[in-house]
Amino acid sequence: MSAIRADSTLPNRYTWREHAACRDLDTNLFFPPGDGPGSAERIEQAKAVCAGCSVRSECLSFALSTRQDSGVWGGMTEEERRRHRRRLARERRKAS
Repeated sequence: MSAIRADSTLPNRYTWREHAACRDLDTNLFFPPGDGPGSAERIEQAKAVCAGCSVRSECLSFALSTRQDSGVWGGMTEEERRRHRRRLARERRKAS
């Protein structure tokens, strides 16, 4: 993901990144270019990293709350996150 470090200049909400399984990996894996050759394979590889990550839920929460519009975050692609946000919105409307 991005190179934000948890230090005294950043709020504590970013400290989860120190424990991310992707921390030392090439970020290009998580941001495959469009639907080109190898894109689906790279997405699956990225999701495999996410599947074994101890801070997957924090990563996904960050991506949802900051509306990350590209890449794989918390094991979800941008389209999967859009669908997830719509589902959550429908559930909130039903509950009220």
